Amino acid sequence: MPEKIIGILGGMGPEATIDLLNKIIKLTPAKKDQDHLRIIIDNNPKIPDRTAAILGEGEDPLPALRKTAQNLEKAGVDFILIPCNTAHYFLPLIQKGIKVPILNMIEETAKESKKKIPRIKKAGLLATLGTYKTKIYPQYFGKFNIEIISPEEKEKDEIMRIIYAIKGGDLSKKIKENLLSIVKNLIERGAEAIIAGCTEIPLILKEKEISIPLIDPTQVLARVAIEKAR
Repeated sequence: MPEKIIGILGGMGPEATIDLLNKIIKLTPAKKDQDHLRIIIDNNPKIPDRTAAILGEGEDPLPALRKTAQNLEKAGVDFILIPCNTAHYFLPLIQKGIKVPILNMIEETAKESKKKIPRIKKAGLLATLGTYKTKIYPQYFGKFNIEIISPEEKEKDEIMRIIYAIKGGDLSKKIKENLLSIVKNLIERGAEAIIAGCTEIPLILKEKEISIPLIDPTQVLARVAIEKAR
């Protein structure tokens, strides 16, 4: 059976797209170029801000998301990955505009969390205001009886500042310390794992830096994509 071609609907942000590509490459068992998977990327940073749209403060990103997905379909991909958690709110509507399937990163992360930590009951979520508002993580994690613990309102605002700082290239010690402070509070409130629920978060936060498991949806998506393609 021939290998499938992976499509990446990227640009949200560009660094997160590179992170997903790197993870696919590193996780693929390969000894030479030809052992790697074919991947077609449309890195489209011109897609309007997803959180701003969800909060009613910005342009609807759906037309651009759907057009970018259609570009990938025309290019011949067999399935599509979207390395942006907040964009998954629009996934059903993007899917309606194309025939090739889109892998659901959040659904796959919920499955992986239960598999990785079978007895998990509570997970702390680091995400955008848009992701919190849509409740997309509780929707999927609830199927596995995992409660999502969200930060306090002021902490959510701080996470947004951190995410935009990372998008702007700020990976400073101060940014990391602010994020770790929020993680500490989530752990004190009962979180048994932390979900890096924005694809910028894994660019600065590593599992070795916290006392409980860190669940990286980008890593989960990379692994599932490799299995599906091979």
